[in-house]
Amino acid sequence: MYGTPHTVSDVMTTTVAAVGRRAPFKELVEMMQDWQVSAVPVIEGEGRVVGVVSEADLLPEEELRDDPADDYKRLRPPADLAKGEAITAGDLMSSPAVTVRADATLAEAARTMARARVKRLPVVDGTGMLEGVVSRADLLKVFLRGDREIEEEVRREIVTPLFPPPDSAVELRVEDGVVTVLGRIRDTSLVPVAARLVRAVEGVVDVRFDLAAGRRAARV
Repeated sequence: MYGTPHTVSDVMTTTVAAVGRRAPFKELVEMMQDWQVSAVPVIEGEGRVVGVVSEADLLPEEELRDDPADDYKRLRPPADLAKGEAITAGDLMSSPAVTVRADATLAEAARTMARARVKRLPVVDGTGMLEGVVSRADLLKVFLRGDREIEEEVRREIVTPLFPPPDSAVELRVEDGVVTVLGRIRDTSLVPVAARLVRAVEGVVDVRFDLAAGRRAARV
């Protein structure tokens, strides 16, 4: 395996705002405002996550405030109508909660967020106990990685093993996360392999090749 992928534990927030099932509606709104978050985990017992209340779960209360006409209500999902009358976290929450483990890779967490269409995930241990929260912004932190650090990893873990001298002479450049590989290589069939591996390096935005095999140029 090339490099050491970051895990959720590397970027998650461990100081977390959470509520119990009986937390009232107003407390939920105040907590989201105070903590500047879009969702809070709902816990019970010693901290086991049983659900999540998000801004989307609270909005039906505002939508139905003016007692809209019956035809409007018929267009709303039954769950939204129920939440429009709910006043506690236990009734408002989405359950079971979509969670992620601390040892999951950032790519795994990103896929979970995308599938569930959520902005934040509670991080739990093997028994479902709350350990932290990871957000979309947290997952993007890898793109703050410096170009020099990216270049060193790509050179050490990918370019040198795949294109060793003296058969190949490769120059590597990294600018704003975009990796460019230039020079001469012996076997252009390895270019797709190198491209896949470079794109998997954390912090890489894109990869470009301008290589030559003998007198013939190869671009990917």
